[in-house]
Amino acid sequence: CRVQQWDSEEPVPRAELLAGVAGKRGLLCLLSDRIDGEVLEAAGPSLKVISTMSVGFDHLALEEIKKRGIRVGYTPDVLTDATAELSVALLLAACRRLPEAVEQVKNGGWTTWKPLWMCGYGLSNSTVGIIGLGRIGQAVARRLKPFGVKKFLYTGSRPKPESAAEFEAEFVPLTRLAEESDFVVVTCALTPATQGMCNKDFFCRMKKTSVFVNTSRGAVVNQEDLYDALAHGQIAAAGLDVTTPEPLPADHALLSLKNCVILPHVGSATYATRNTMAVLAADNLLAGLRGEPMPHELLL
Repeated sequence: CRVQQWDSEEPVPRAELLAGVAGKRGLLCLLSDRIDGEVLEAAGPSLKVISTMSVGFDHLALEEIKKRGIRVGYTPDVLTDATAELSVALLLAACRRLPEAVEQVKNGGWTTWKPLWMCGYGLSNSTVGIIGLGRIGQAVARRLKPFGVKKFLYTGSRPKPESAAEFEAEFVPLTRLAEESDFVVVTCALTPATQGMCNKDFFCRMKKTSVFVNTSRGAVVNQEDLYDALAHGQIAAAGLDVTTPEPLPADHALLSLKNCVILPHVGSATYATRNTMAVLAADNLLAGLRGEPMPHELLL
């Protein structure tokens, strides 16, 4: 293959992408590259394969891609464990106030032992609600179970009794999940149905002692409503690995809150995982160019 590469960690500028894709047969992209009608138009009829180095595909204009008969490869499974580990780490950081505690050590706030100072909420004997019991949702539940979680609830487009059996998880409506969960973990895909689903109504139903964690996509959450819920004590804390936009502006209101832990979308950021993702994305692209089955094809 002849490869034209954008050789930088920073996303390819739009103009460079439009110019570079012209006449190409294959495109390997990242989730930071918006592959829409304009890009497909610039590529022309020669483009046969798109391979994204991500499990999410909300940056791809799938309807337009399907119309043109272009095949799409993506990288599920390989980042499941890394993202599940990060989800648990983020949950623990938020519920046990770890960044806040580190800051107290650094700024001299740690003076002596006090009975209720820096107290948070534990997982033992709790109810955990998972929005989206797919690969990552199941991997999160699997890791949380040994912490002594009493009950798992889950919601999604349909019940998944085979997946839920391992955790004795109960399929419930979103409203009930919000009302009964001590911890809510969002691991669903971003679709028109899930966009903005965690909103004012959702947060109002949650317990004042509940912790909310999102490692899926930022747009699943109405961030203004989340800010209000955190600022007014409607919920105890939140942990986000994903935001809208990304990166989140340094002056964003959520960053002013002590009870909100925000990470820069590092769910899959282990060396092993990112290397595996890169190789899989390349293998998907090469298989597509050869007209062979891809290791992981998104069936449109």
